[in-house]
Amino acid sequence: MTLVLIVALVTGAILFGIGVYGALSQTNLVMIMMGVELILAGALVNLVAFWRFLHPESYSGQMFVLVVMTVMAVEMTVGFGVAIARFRAKGSVEMEEAGDLKG
Repeated sequence: MTLVLIVALVTGAILFGIGVYGALSQTNLVMIMMGVELILAGALVNLVAFWRFLHPESYSGQMFVLVVMTVMAVEMTVGFGVAIARFRAKGSVEMEEAGDLKG
């Protein structure tokens, strides 16, 4: 394995770990969404690193990453819309207070 692949995999693992910690330790909806985005970004970094290492002449991996990044942006847009609607209705985006969203 080359040094570039190792650096990319370690960077992806660090992003993934920070994202898991952020998503599991926070109570604020916006911070949880940021943690989920870091998890997806870490997975994408690892995906690109492996794709580049295994198939350096193929561009299909780059297109897949662009599609996933677009889905991430749409997910964050919807999530922030829910957070804004929740804040306008209740004045808070804390997850402990979101029990009334059930049913």
